[in-house]
Amino acid sequence: MLVIYNLFLLLYRAAIRFTSLWNNKASLWVEGRKDIQNKIKSACESGHGPIIWMHCASLGEFEQGRELLERIKKQYPSYRVLLTFFSPSGYEVRKNYKQADMIFYLPMDGRKNAKLFLDTVKPKMALFIKYESWYYYLTELKNRGIPTLLVSAMFTRDLSFFGIMGSFLRGMLENYTHIFLQDEKSLELLREYHVKNEMSISGDTRFDRVLEIADTKFNHPVFESFCSDGDILIAGSTWTEDEEMLADLRSKEPSLKMVIAPHEISDSHIEKIKKLFPDSILFSEINEMGHHTSSKVLIVDTIGMLSKIYRYATICYIGGGFNKSGIHNIIEAAVYGKVVCFGKYFGFSREAASLINLGAGYSFADAASFSTAVPALLSNKQELEMKNEIAKNFVVLNKGATDTIMDYIERNLLLSNSIN
Repeated sequence: MLVIYNLFLLLYRAAIRFTSLWNNKASLWVEGRKDIQNKIKSACESGHGPIIWMHCASLGEFEQGRELLERIKKQYPSYRVLLTFFSPSGYEVRKNYKQADMIFYLPMDGRKNAKLFLDTVKPKMALFIKYESWYYYLTELKNRGIPTLLVSAMFTRDLSFFGIMGSFLRGMLENYTHIFLQDEKSLELLREYHVKNEMSISGDTRFDRVLEIADTKFNHPVFESFCSDGDILIAGSTWTEDEEMLADLRSKEPSLKMVIAPHEISDSHIEKIKKLFPDSILFSEINEMGHHTSSKVLIVDTIGMLSKIYRYATICYIGGGFNKSGIHNIIEAAVYGKVVCFGKYFGFSREAASLINLGAGYSFADAASFSTAVPALLSNKQELEMKNEIAKNFVVLNKGATDTIMDYIERNLLLSNSIN
């Protein structure tokens, strides 16, 4: 199996280099790793203090681990934090994040790269978020006796851990010192497949993160003005299929105001959305010209605001539910006490299934059902408020994962403020 894994690494490098000739994201992936080991070495040598390493695949995993990172940084200030990303969608957005001392792309997995990286960094502890597992890095971490935690992991039978390469991938899991799982089903599944790690159920650190965001004061004149009257549907992380469904609703409910924050904000994608909503206005346009507009559709053509602006909604729509990869983060909206709507693919989202069962989440397979259900939800404000309260309580009741992990770190003396 290791031969197949090495072949995968080789083919992946070749494929992404070829794709980088015309694909911007692939180009960023390649360019960001040029001379990366020397850049990491220079950064590590230019500062003082032991290093904690946190690795995230992309932006979503970063947000999942962010609250934990910031808690560690606050409680153990003598340590430096090295944050690495695999994907440009994480690194390019958070490369200037102030709470990490060093931020880099992770060098591609491999025996030589893993040894060189760990020889340089010498982390006192390593944190991997959710799924991201690399054989040589994990093997080398275990061989060196470096405490390595997998945080907020969730496993379902359709993941590659239980497919053709399953036994090899599950073997990689046994390099972790401890695995913190989101739910009981994940624990039962790993035990069924005889994964022998030290494991526990901590819950999902994302709940702690969204509660922190919701509790942080925020106001913005554009949204304050645009959302000051009438019902507001805020749609976040949308893809083309989502936007087409929203356009169908808009044609039937022209008085309903919409704020659309797409997953991709490239010029070409923004143009597609503007064609679907001819009377729309861009956030960048209204921000420059003033805070008032007669348009009823506002397109957010910038990043970093979505998790804060859901608070202005009457009802929320979360994108991604027409891609097999599934919906984006719905608790970013639910934390404000908002009913959440989404597409048909939500199997990877434990919280989506929970909110559906509680009556505060709705999945739609097509535009017709969506365009019928939303006006019905908005027409009964008393019932909507009750459902909103359910959504908020669901998030509050699931907080505490960060505390659990911090307790483990402290109890097992993985870090110490008494550094010689």
